[in-house]
Amino acid sequence: SPSFHQTRYTQFSSITCLDISNGGGLGVSTSADGSMKIWQAANGEIRRNLEGHVYDVNCCRFFPSGIVVLSGGMDARLKIWSAEDGRCVATFQGHKAGILDVAIVERGRNVVSSSRDGTARLWDCGRSTCLGLVADCGSPINGIALNATDNSLNLGSPEELPSEREIGTEGKLLLLAREDKKLQGLGLQSRQPVFLFIGSDAFNCCTFLSNTYLLGGTQDGSIYHLDVRNTKAPIRVIQRSGAPVLSLTPYKDGFIASQGDGTCFIMQQDLDHVLELTGPDCDPVYKVAPWGKEIYTCCRDGILRRYQLISDL
Repeated sequence: SPSFHQTRYTQFSSITCLDISNGGGLGVSTSADGSMKIWQAANGEIRRNLEGHVYDVNCCRFFPSGIVVLSGGMDARLKIWSAEDGRCVATFQGHKAGILDVAIVERGRNVVSSSRDGTARLWDCGRSTCLGLVADCGSPINGIALNATDNSLNLGSPEELPSEREIGTEGKLLLLAREDKKLQGLGLQSRQPVFLFIGSDAFNCCTFLSNTYLLGGTQDGSIYHLDVRNTKAPIRVIQRSGAPVLSLTPYKDGFIASQGDGTCFIMQQDLDHVLELTGPDCDPVYKVAPWGKEIYTCCRDGILRRYQLISDL
């Protein structure tokens, strides 16, 4: 049966988010004390401290290049950083409350952010400007996910001709995990609603498993498995505990989920329980980032955990 070897990297403050670069060489992590760190994925050695956000930094993501990082925080600002020298190269302002999640469009000419202010915005990285309001829900948008989708799905048409600064938004479906118990799909370019699914509690996170299937995780521990072509009823609902589902990440033929009671587990495509990643005890695991056979998690206890899978799932 699958097993793993665990390594711990201590960063002292509660770690709210992390990501691993495309090449697997670097990691980035954010903390509740407003700090951000770039570190060597192989040994946890700190390479750069990224300083500039005020209050909690809620989300971070590497651009596809692996040398640039996007972050968003409770100061309602998005920032772009050089992972090589630690400089903040751009700051975006426009949200009226803390930023909760970010997504990068294709190679990163545009990015999307979601906020406690109930909006999702599309940004032009080259000019540090907002290209438009993608959604205005009237309820915090806790998480987002972006993907090209099934060709048969009607994503709607934009009411106005898109800006020439919009790059790669056509054919993309944006998922919104909303505080008001709704999981919503929107055409990124059209800004038009595609579906609206109502769950049992606030949605904290969402992800795509493919261009057809998606997952949404709720505050009461439910994971909804949906088909974008028919969201009237879920394919199945997975619930392993009543603790909030805090992150969902596609992995191989299935996914990895983390929860507020320290639970972190891998499920295969057939959704049989495969492997539980132990260690955090009862501290929430906020985010998971896989790379190959290595899986990184961040936790309220201030420890980054690196799990090296010893055998294939």
